[in-house]
Amino acid sequence: MYGLIGYPLGHSFSEEYFTDKFLKEGIDNSYHLFPIREIRLLPELIGSHPDLMGLNVTIPYKRDVFAFLDSVSRDASAIGAVNVVRIERDKDGAVKGLKGFNSDWIGFMESLKPLLREDIKNALVLGSGGASKAVVYALGRLGVRSTVVSRSTGDGRISYASLDRKIMADNLLIVNTTPLGMWPKVESAPEIPYELITPDHVCYDLVYNPEITEFMKLSSEKGATVKNGLEMLHRQAEVSWKIWNE
Repeated sequence: MYGLIGYPLGHSFSEEYFTDKFLKEGIDNSYHLFPIREIRLLPELIGSHPDLMGLNVTIPYKRDVFAFLDSVSRDASAIGAVNVVRIERDKDGAVKGLKGFNSDWIGFMESLKPLLREDIKNALVLGSGGASKAVVYALGRLGVRSTVVSRSTGDGRISYASLDRKIMADNLLIVNTTPLGMWPKVESAPEIPYELITPDHVCYDLVYNPEITEFMKLSSEKGATVKNGLEMLHRQAEVSWKIWNE
């Protein structure tokens, strides 16, 4: 058994993706959504499911889960966020330890590559949560300098209110890592100056439900290239599967 922890989880396609994968590949496993209200419930969840071998982690627990892990991979440690947990058990099924990994950065990086151009040197990363950290890490690996935009400033972050014409022109890649626009609150979007978006911009939204978010709609109306996070979800899911079966 495998699954996803987070809260809420009504937007997630992970169960659908893995169930379809297991059926197509003839794998006798199952994948379930575990919408836990507090991360402190994680040990109880694992204890009540002796067949549980791995978990994906989503909002809002990608950083909080560190407190429950026995070890963390080098990438996840550098990023400061975990979205994959491997549950290591002995031959009798007793839990030996929990190890954390991050597959988000790989999923994002591989899905972004077809959209990159030589003139894209800088990126605005909207949001400062666990997904944001994975995106910043991936952009660094791709040689793109990133600036995090958040409601609060400090630690290198800038505010939404500071996004002026020069900043928007200097950052031709804009990545939304916030849940704004996610089902069911589909009418919301990050508060950026969309009037300064141009056909030279690439606007990538990690949200994949709905297929076309308000952020994508407003950006495409200005001629920008847009993409949602569905391919990222699929790619990180395959990396998760490899991690669980190492």
